[in-house]
Amino acid sequence: MLALESYIVVGCAGITSVEILCSDNLLERLIVKTMNALQNHDAALLAELDQLIGIDEAGRGCLAGPVTAGACVLGRDFFKSQRALELSVAINDSKQLTAQAREAQLTILETLREWGLLDFEAASSSVEEIAELNILGATRLAMRRAVEGLAARAKGWELPLLAADGPLFETAGGVRMIVDGRPLKPFPYTHTGIVKGDGKSLSIAMASIAAKVTRDREMLRVDEKYPHYGFAKHKGYGTAVHRAALHAHGASPIHRELFLRKVLG
Repeated sequence: MLALESYIVVGCAGITSVEILCSDNLLERLIVKTMNALQNHDAALLAELDQLIGIDEAGRGCLAGPVTAGACVLGRDFFKSQRALELSVAINDSKQLTAQAREAQLTILETLREWGLLDFEAASSSVEEIAELNILGATRLAMRRAVEGLAARAKGWELPLLAADGPLFETAGGVRMIVDGRPLKPFPYTHTGIVKGDGKSLSIAMASIAAKVTRDREMLRVDEKYPHYGFAKHKGYGTAVHRAALHAHGASPIHRELFLRKVLG
């Protein structure tokens, strides 16, 4: 008779532990049953792929500061790792989390990266680039920087280039890119847009965390330089406190001029 061991799932509502027979095939089947919706979504995609890249942004609707993109790549072996499943089951859309929880989840991502189970990257477009390219163009630029940062240190895979006469959604080379929201146009790499993807896909949720924490940390540094606006609290979003500070002190160099027209008249 095979020995039993307890497989503990941390942070998954309604699941505490599962008794698993020490058999590779049975182990794999039972682990799949313990995965949450975000994990199941990406595991299903990776059944036919080698690499899955999730992409998301943070700060697109802010009145000040950069727009930041995150990208996270998972390989097919990610969901075969018990350690990866145990840690990633707690990952969620960054907008649903407190700042402290996001920092804790970024630590999870860093741990998984140290173990060689995933990689992630965050990159930004500046206020000047937002003014030059508009917010959508600057968001695409930040996303391109993030995925190209991943690809620069990739082993055994390349970004799926968009063929001049090919469909936008074509998957190439066993690598697929999925983006929170609608497809990016123009964008040099094949991809699929998933509306509200940060609440559906694990890799997009991980990218969301990387983007949000990176940008929040930058806005804490901005707050030290421009302390009158409260950036440490609202991170550049158009809260009542932020709007009141704008009326009292005017715009700073880190504010997005076009975004302030309705606020300042």
